[in-house]
Amino acid sequence: MLTAMLSFAEGNGGLIVALVLIVILLIVIISNIRIVPQASVYVVERLGTFYQEWYTGPHILIPFLDRVAKIVTIKEQVVDFKPQPVITKDNVTMQIDTVVFFQVTNAKLYTYGVEHPMSAIENLSATTLRNIIGEMELDATLTSRDVINTKITAILDQATDRWGIKVNRVELKNILPPREIQDAMEKQMKAERERREKILQAEGEKKSAILVAEGEKESKILRAQAEKEAQILAAEAQQQALLLRAEAIKQQKMLEAQGEAEALRMLNSASPTSKIIQLKSLEAFAKAADGRATKIIIPSEIQGLASLTGALKAIASDEQVQQSAVQQPTMHTMQ
Repeated sequence: MLTAMLSFAEGNGGLIVALVLIVILLIVIISNIRIVPQASVYVVERLGTFYQEWYTGPHILIPFLDRVAKIVTIKEQVVDFKPQPVITKDNVTMQIDTVVFFQVTNAKLYTYGVEHPMSAIENLSATTLRNIIGEMELDATLTSRDVINTKITAILDQATDRWGIKVNRVELKNILPPREIQDAMEKQMKAERERREKILQAEGEKKSAILVAEGEKESKILRAQAEKEAQILAAEAQQQALLLRAEAIKQQKMLEAQGEAEALRMLNSASPTSKIIQLKSLEAFAKAADGRATKIIIPSEIQGLASLTGALKAIASDEQVQQSAVQQPTMHTMQ
């Protein structure tokens, strides 16, 4: 059997060699296939010089001629650099650490532009930070982070452009002044808070006093207005009472006048004699001289007291007791 196999190999030696070569060639081709993933760039060299950039997808290297010099990611990257000692304009040493957000925009420049890109960015950010902080005082440094971030970003972006790097943003992560400066700042902050508290308390007391004074003022004004309105109402009531009293007197006089007119009308309709007319005249005279008058003027028509007395006696018998009692004092006064 072994003799048969050896004889078959001697007869088909060329075919086996060909098969072996084909298998080796397939292995070489498969081993030189490169599939570039998303957000990555392969920098390829041919015979030691830059050949081309491979982007997402399959590619084939030519054996012994091409090689992948560098695999570059084009995703945005974040690098946190360690704290750097910086000195402010007023000679205060602080520790500041930065965070840099950058992205590779040109894989060729990134590969051949600088030897160690991260170290270069770190040193560049440190020197730029020292230059910016050296022009600022401590208080301005603590309150101007946005200004510092903007300046560092602009300077780094311009400097790293020739390296194929785009610096998107730089942030100051921590600013650590010396311990004695922190203690002084805490004392200053405490004093400032106490001052604000006293100011707020004084303003509160001032507003309270103003409100109390305004309340008293409004109270006095309201009391004065109330007294004024009360006096006005009292005067109006008194005026109204006087008007009503005058109206009542006027109505009474009108009624008396109407009564007298009615009496005269009835007297005229009854055709009175001269004696009755004289009697009515005496009644009117008695009313005029009711004791309040200081002077009495006797009309010239009242003459002939004897005849008038006789007429009165004739009429008195027909009058009521009350009328005679009223007329007797009047006659006595006339005599």
